[in-house]
Amino acid sequence: MSKIAFVVGPEFEDTELRVPLDAVKKAGHEPELLGKKQGETVEGHNHQEKVEIRYTAAEMDPSRYDALVIPGGYSPDRLRIDPGVVEFVRKFVATGKPVAAICHGPQLLVEAAQDQVRGKQMTSWPSVRKELELAGANWVDREVVVDGQFITSRNPNDAPAFARALLDRVSGGGAAAATPA
Repeated sequence: MSKIAFVVGPEFEDTELRVPLDAVKKAGHEPELLGKKQGETVEGHNHQEKVEIRYTAAEMDPSRYDALVIPGGYSPDRLRIDPGVVEFVRKFVATGKPVAAICHGPQLLVEAAQDQVRGKQMTSWPSVRKELELAGANWVDREVVVDGQFITSRNPNDAPAFARALLDRVSGGGAAAATPA
């Protein structure tokens, strides 16, 4: 059983949290919701989901987790201005363990770990493309892209494939190289 951190803030994309969260639970792994403030309830952008933040990201040790998930929506933009969340993500990326970011999720990666994003093949919501390219990533338009420790997807429709790629990596599968074109 793996322990998987989900970094979540207000106005996350409901599907992009719910689909991988349910998949992680169903596979027998333990998800933990991290954010700015322990005990805070945050609501999804579409008002379909409300979740309680279990731990403050700034107070958690990244080595405690086997993977990190960053759902999209407006959440990553709100979280990337919080120094504690950014530092947690930076330290987690430095572990080399799987990091899965969907939709706007790569915004938080660019903020926290631009040097590690450089040269990686990644995807995102179209409006995040330029940020990734400016950070040195090679942006592609595909459902799921796996390159090294990073797993990225474009939008809520990609959430099932995103969750499968995450579970594949957590279970020890998946190539470290970029997915083929």
